[in-house]
Amino acid sequence: MFVDQVKIYVKGGDGGNGMVAFRREKYVPKGGPAGGDGGKGGDVVFVVDEGLRTLMDFRYQRHFKAPRGENGMSKNMHGKNAEDLVVKVPPGTVVIDDDTKEVIADLTEHGQRVVVARGGRGGRGNARFATAKNPAPEIAEKGEPGEERYLVLELKLLADVGLVGFPSVGKSTLLSVVSSAKPKIADYHFTTIVPNLGVVETEDQRSFVMADLPGLIKGAHQGAGLGLQFLRHIERTKVIVHVIDMAAVEGRDPYEDFLTINEELARYKMRLTERPMIIAANKMDLPNAEANLRDFKKRLKEDLPVFPISAATKQGIRELLFAVADLLEKTPEFPLLEGEPSANRVVYKHRPEEEGFTITRDPDGAFVIKGKKIEKLFKMTDFSQEEAVKRFARQLRSMGVDDALRKRGAKDGDTVRLLDYEFEFVE
Repeated sequence: MFVDQVKIYVKGGDGGNGMVAFRREKYVPKGGPAGGDGGKGGDVVFVVDEGLRTLMDFRYQRHFKAPRGENGMSKNMHGKNAEDLVVKVPPGTVVIDDDTKEVIADLTEHGQRVVVARGGRGGRGNARFATAKNPAPEIAEKGEPGEERYLVLELKLLADVGLVGFPSVGKSTLLSVVSSAKPKIADYHFTTIVPNLGVVETEDQRSFVMADLPGLIKGAHQGAGLGLQFLRHIERTKVIVHVIDMAAVEGRDPYEDFLTINEELARYKMRLTERPMIIAANKMDLPNAEANLRDFKKRLKEDLPVFPISAATKQGIRELLFAVADLLEKTPEFPLLEGEPSANRVVYKHRPEEEGFTITRDPDGAFVIKGKKIEKLFKMTDFSQEEAVKRFARQLRSMGVDDALRKRGAKDGDTVRLLDYEFEFVE
């Protein structure tokens, strides 16, 4: 089973809670506050492992939660920071935020790392809130919640050469002949439903990675057949080998096959047709193949090399592999497609400041406050401490929540909701 796209949930670890404590040692008069800060929650980190080839592991585990930080302790002792949760992914993995559809990272090299969900900071202990006016505060913060999000992971094969063509033209047979790969081969459409990789070595000791990709049909760019699953993988190949059934075993015109496949490549992403291409005229050991090849070359308008081969009898294979290896040496890393992030690079973007809050009304007349910043403040407040409750009220006032509620018509005694909790608006 080859898995090349999966949706997962990741959550950074929550920060540890701060502590309320006071020094009471002998000979330490008026020892003062001594509650330590909580430790930082762990990050969820993706690391590229070249030993992986598919996203199969993510079929069985789709939730990844990093551990939370340790709570603060007395005597100003800081809670232990949590270990990061390291998740291994195969090279060629593109990480996309499922909500915003923004590309977070394009991971291609072994050992490359990216933080996909940050852990929350630890809450501050009461020692951090001491002031000249309040030298013995009974207040501490809870840990900050870790970042959570849904991600879509897409795998794009990192092959040097991609075999393209209609179903049953002999791509799998060709790969099995030139490499040690053992793809499933049979005389029906879509025998290959997952990409197969093989390492090819020429007689002069040059080697490259070849991918036998699932067969294309007309309408593939719109998802027909195995279309989009196939087209995703050809984006990363440097050279395209177009395999054509020159014997027309299934009654199709070889030249029309060539035009159809190129049209699908162009419609998916225009610059795919700019890739260097070699035409492998397969099944030359069968009747009518020679006549069809002469007709094909007459109608071919592009200046493309055509190699007559027979994957079954290995005719012409040696010359084809030499030509592919020569073309690979002359082909630089292909420029990325429009909208794709730079390869070998993690994408870091400026994070805009979190919006404060919004106020709406429920059908029962209650006012509903929403907003990442205010929800984070709420989660970090310990409502069992009176001073913490007063501090939260001051924070709401300073953010303008009280004034905004009055403008929306809130009166004394009205219900105000925040997350799953209800408060009473007091003038």
